[in-house]
Amino acid sequence: MLWQIIISVFSILCLVYYALLCIRLRKWDSTFSRFWLICGCAGLMFRYLYIDGSDMLPALLLILTGIFLLTEVKIIRGMFPDGRLAGRQEDYRYLIVLGAQVDGKRITDSLRRRLDRAVGYLKEHPGTCAIVSGGMGRGEEAAEAEVMGEYLLRHGIEEERILREDRSRTTKENLEYSKAYIEDLSIPVGIVSNNFHLYRAVCYAKREGYLRPCPVAADCHPLLFLNYVVREFFAVWKMILQFTRQSISR
Repeated sequence: MLWQIIISVFSILCLVYYALLCIRLRKWDSTFSRFWLICGCAGLMFRYLYIDGSDMLPALLLILTGIFLLTEVKIIRGMFPDGRLAGRQEDYRYLIVLGAQVDGKRITDSLRRRLDRAVGYLKEHPGTCAIVSGGMGRGEEAAEAEVMGEYLLRHGIEEERILREDRSRTTKENLEYSKAYIEDLSIPVGIVSNNFHLYRAVCYAKREGYLRPCPVAADCHPLLFLNYVVREFFAVWKMILQFTRQSISR
């Protein structure tokens, strides 16, 4: 059957992609990379163990695929507001740079890309202040905001233009705690993150009262983009469920 062929091909591609991630990340148990291993193994097992000839499974897979694709369209469109590349259209008074995990005090690839994007913007817009946002998590020897601030200083951004928010542990908290540095939430505020993350970041910003949150897209490693954009699907639905529960409890 066609769907069995599709599942077989999909499973093999998942396993190949998992192997590529292991080579790139130099470890087999990276947080989300195991998703591809599980999908690949589960798909192959199901392909060869499934016997029932019911038409329900293809229909269910079609529905789930539709939900996935619609969500991914929203995530990808979040990189390009109004059809233009995110972050190039305005001069912001504040630029919030969202934190990402640091390894001890070493800046990881995703965070470096965010910071490089911020440095480029700040040099082009000398009137903009940067709010570097991120607390200290597991495996970190300093708050992300401190490490980020030092990086901006080393790359020529003046100390007086750097505001450090060092309490947050999540994207929601990044935007919530950064509000304290902004006197007027009705002004345009730039939000710097990796491209795949911007849709969710802007959703949280609007929920926190920012009237004009404007995404400023940093790129990510090309091999890891698929991994991150699929992971973001689950993060977006977690956010939607959080918003729903909050609305019901009011």
